[in-house]
Amino acid sequence: VAAVVRARGDARDGRGLLPGDVYMLNAPYNGGTHLPDITVLMPVFLEGDAPAFFVAARGHHADVGGRTPGSMPPDSTSVDEEGVLIDDFLLVDQGRLRDGEARALMASGPWPSRNVDQNLADLAAQIAACQRGADELKRMVAEFGRPVVEAYMGHVQDNAEEAVRRALSALKSGAAEIEMDDGARIRVRIDIDAEARSAVIDFTGTSDQRPNNFNAPSSITRAATLYVLRTLVDDAIPLNDGCLRAVELIVPEGSMLKPRYPAAVVAGNVETSQAVVDALYAALGVVASSQGTMNNFTFGDDRRQYYETIAGGSGAGPGFEGADAVQTHMTNSRLTDPEVLEMRFPVRLESFAVRCGSGGAGRWTGGDGVVRKVRFLEPMTAAILSNRRRVPPQGAGGGEAAAAGRNSVDRADGSVETLASTAKVAMQTGDAMIIETPGGGGFGE
Repeated sequence: VAAVVRARGDARDGRGLLPGDVYMLNAPYNGGTHLPDITVLMPVFLEGDAPAFFVAARGHHADVGGRTPGSMPPDSTSVDEEGVLIDDFLLVDQGRLRDGEARALMASGPWPSRNVDQNLADLAAQIAACQRGADELKRMVAEFGRPVVEAYMGHVQDNAEEAVRRALSALKSGAAEIEMDDGARIRVRIDIDAEARSAVIDFTGTSDQRPNNFNAPSSITRAATLYVLRTLVDDAIPLNDGCLRAVELIVPEGSMLKPRYPAAVVAGNVETSQAVVDALYAALGVVASSQGTMNNFTFGDDRRQYYETIAGGSGAGPGFEGADAVQTHMTNSRLTDPEVLEMRFPVRLESFAVRCGSGGAGRWTGGDGVVRKVRFLEPMTAAILSNRRRVPPQGAGGGEAAAAGRNSVDRADGSVETLASTAKVAMQTGDAMIIETPGGGGFGE
């Protein structure tokens, strides 16, 4: 929202924000995350020339271009290799969908989208979601009046701030360091002022911007911090920006958590975000590391593209065991049903099972990861973008680390090819990708 208002508010673009407009962007350096995540934004007008509210819908698109199908290239070194970059694009002009212009944008650049029709269909769904949100806001204003609606928007944030301050008052200051498979390190120190019920979260000492794609835009670091703070609150409050009012966030410019254009960022959203969460929990000493990766698996060709994230083990904590085979922290996606997967793509899901014994030992044991084996029935390009293959998830409070993950290809000729944390591989008919995900760390001696 801020990015669009900065560019177009007060008619700075010579046009301004108008009723019936809809904008879209995915620019990682302007509030976005990584290129497949496209945000659709709609200003909501009541009376006057200025928007009263904004509604938005963010969706992960199956493909927006880039060097590999699924727009998750494991070896990208520039954001330009990851797909079509969209910054403050007018998608709907006063109620008119700019279909031709949007199609031209998605088909532009050295690595255009592979399925523009699918992109436009998904964008239509996002526009519809925004329209529903705008209609509901107008209905509330009609029923209760604008002052009451705006007051309650403020109350929600004020309540979140107070809830976080109460949670901070019960925590202790601490510091932590999380090493990633490529040798990068995320360092964080959390200094809590119990009297003021506030905290300074300082990522100074974190590795510089990476030559690979594990750079996380500052919006990711902020979101991961917001998530952790919300999980520390027992009250049933909606996630909102009020949770961050009690916190001063320090992220060094030019670090891997605040990179400069044109740094590649596709893994920052899905992998580095997980490491940031684990680092924050470790600094507070409240829970062991979870699997610390989303295990991003993509495959496809020029006609078909598929993307999934794969579950693992969650970390144990004081008084509770980690959970087996669950999505943790910054991932929130569900897997496609096996029947649907096999109907739509030339693959066979041969096994999907709990990876027994992969959770870290301790007084409370970490959760186990999973083993997923997908066999290809036609040649396709596959990619794995993961972490925690070299450095395992940490335990806490004297608990042991979990088992690290493994990636491999079972070739049709019987040979087995071990893959690194990130890899792109040509899959031939009869080859199988095997992904063994990490467990969660144990807690307590």
